[in-house]
This record gives sequence, C-alpha cells and structure tokens, in this order.
Amino acid sequence: MPRLARIDLPQVCTWITRTATERPDDLAAAVTERLGCSPARARALLRQLVALGWLDATPCGRRLRHAPGRLRQVVMRYPLAGLDEDLPWSRDFAPWFALPRHVREMAQHAFTELLNNAIDHSGGHSVTVSMRQTPAHLQLLVCDDGRGLFDKVREAFGIDDPAMAMLELAKGRLTSDPARHTGRGLYFTSRLADVFDLHANAVAFQHREWDPMSWKAGRAVRPQGSAIYLAIALDTERTLDQVMRSASLDSTGYGIDRTRLPLRLIQRDDAGLESRAQARRVAARLTEFRRAELDFAGIDRIGQGFADELFRVFGRQAPGLALEVHNASPQVRAMIDLARAA
Repeated sequence: MPRLARIDLPQVCTWITRTATERPDDLAAAVTERLGCSPARARALLRQLVALGWLDATPCGRRLRHAPGRLRQVVMRYPLAGLDEDLPWSRDFAPWFALPRHVREMAQHAFTELLNNAIDHSGGHSVTVSMRQTPAHLQLLVCDDGRGLFDKVREAFGIDDPAMAMLELAKGRLTSDPARHTGRGLYFTSRLADVFDLHANAVAFQHREWDPMSWKAGRAVRPQGSAIYLAIALDTERTLDQVMRSASLDSTGYGIDRTRLPLRLIQRDDAGLESRAQARRVAARLTEFRRAELDFAGIDRIGQGFADELFRVFGRQAPGLALEVHNASPQVRAMIDLARAA
C-alpha cells in the first residue's frame, strides 16, 4: 500500500472532479480502487482535497457525500486519428464544470477551435487537453505532438521568421487550407481570452487583453509540437457574440473587415523598422481588409524608407484601404506625415 505522502496529488487533481461527480456517495471507495490504497488513506486524501478546495463534502447519514469544489480540473489525452472535436467537449469536459453561461459559450468555442486545429493542421499523433476552473478563472491548455505551428506557416507561406509569422496570424484570415478553413479560429480565440500564450517550435508569443502592446515575445517551453494556453476571467463582461462581431467595421456583422497590427512584434533590439522590405511584409494581405490599424506602441522611431513604402507607395496601391495609426511617438508621427505629404 502506498503511503499518503507518496500519492501524486497533482495527478489526483486531474481526475478527482469527474470521479466526484460520477460517484458522490462512495468516493472513498472509488479512490481506493484507483490508487490501490487503503480505505483509511483514501479518506485522509479526501479530507485533504476538501481542505484545499478540490472537493465539497456534506453529511449524508453516516457517510459523507462529495461533490466537486471551487477548484476543478479534467485532463484527457486523445489519438488524433479519427478524432472529432465536439465529442470531447460534450462528453469529457463540459459536464464537470460550473461556469456562467457566457463563459461556457466562449470556452466551448475556444476548446473546439483549438482541438480542430490540432486535428487538421498539426500532423501529430496525439493531443492532450487540460481544463481547470479556479474561483477566478477558467484555464484551458491544448498540446499536440505535431510539427509545430510556425513550421506549418513556414512551409505554407514561406515565412521563416516566427515574429513575421505571428504578425500574419495576428492580422487574421491566415489559413493553409482555404478550402476548409477561413483563418478565423485562432484570431478570435485569442481575443476571447484575458491571457493567451502560444508555444511552438521553440518560440513563444503572448497576448494580454489589458495590455496595449500585445502581442509580445515570451519564453518558450515547447520544443516539439504546439501548446496553446488561455485563461478567461469568470466575471468577464465579454461575450462570444461581441468578440465575433469585433472585427467588423460597425461591430454589427461577423466579417473580418478590420485588423490591428502590433508592429512591435517585428522590431528587434538590434534592428528597427527601417527598410522598404519590412514595410512590404507589413503590407502583405492588408488589401483583404477595409481598415488596418497600425499599432506603433513600444516603437520610438521608424526609417524614411519604411514610412514611404508603407504610407505612400502602398497607400496609393490600395486606395480602398484605410491605414490608421495608433500609439505613434512624435518621431514616428512626423515620418508618417512626411511620407503622406509626398
């Protein structure tokens, strides 16, 4: 019999939520069967989980009736071959969480979009999904063992620089399979979340809903495959419908008419935004939109060639596109005004 101290508590937390729901009246027996421990040790473990907030316990005759607590978690691993993304949500995850309705709708959308991306694009063999509820947040992590998102973008679009790939992903409408996808999934999923982290091919980028300079480079923790983590505040006022309408010009439709480009993504400490080639990469695919909001937050200066190529040359080539400037420093604004005046 294993001692209680040797029981892997984090591992127990990955399945105790579901087990408590399925066997509320004899949870100690279920834990005994699963861990191979004594009934006394199982009861001691349950008391520990109650104290930590993973379980609630109420007297029912001479026994305790257990239920999931304010902390909940389910972790599942699936083979990707033949997997449909809707069944894991409805069968393995949704029944065990207590979420506000609008948060549940956003969680389902994010869950199925990320799982579908792993199924259709990763080229891997398996995917692991973890969903955790805390008193303040719902957290979702989807990890596959495939080729990695940025390697997929490199092959499909010839973009070797992960920062440029992330800029294209941030624009929206980027898909390597236009016959089956529209490039909306990752774009809107990142905007549903308060916290969004993307790890792939030994690089990482993060988006914070409250940070005007998102996206940013992060510290990579995924050398193989892709891992996407997001957290949604349980008291958020955002709704799925609001987010899905947010990219339309008047916020009434569901099209992606406008995009916002965080240009800080492609500026490095040793290389600013100077060249015409950089400007042409920024301008790529912008004619698919009606408005492009160019976010210069975190950028102190730009070069004359960059400004001229983007705001004069490209501006004349795309008269139906509105180029809006946001968070520009005085030097950046002056260089843009010079290019437009020319």
